[in-house]
Amino acid sequence: MEELINRIMTAAGIDQELATDAVGIILGFLNKEGPEDKMQQIFDAIPGAAELVAARGEAGSGGGLLGGLGNMMGGSMGAMATLNELTSAGLDMKGVQSVAKELLSYAKEKAGDDVVDEVISQIPALSQVI
Repeated sequence: MEELINRIMTAAGIDQELATDAVGIILGFLNKEGPEDKMQQIFDAIPGAAELVAARGEAGSGGGLLGGLGNMMGGSMGAMATLNELTSAGLDMKGVQSVAKELLSYAKEKAGDDVVDEVISQIPALSQVI
């Protein structure tokens, strides 16, 4: 996880806390919307990823009104709530894209292109975030 966070800090030009928050937010979204078996493969390939998502869930990621609507509606509302959460954490759109692209690239390196591509293909609203 440290390698991933460092890569994201460099790619997006953000600090460690924001990078860690952003990874947790995006992985939480992918875990909620993506196929369970493929997400488990990603979590297995990135030590600490599942724990980060679990810790965020226990802490109550919030997301305000859009977060609540996104949780109820899923799909594109989930993507919008995730984007809202990322911008509320301190990322601009370019930062969101940098973090998402670096995270997905890292996941492909660790879990394989096919696994990550399958997750992406199952979440059409993901294009709103990356």
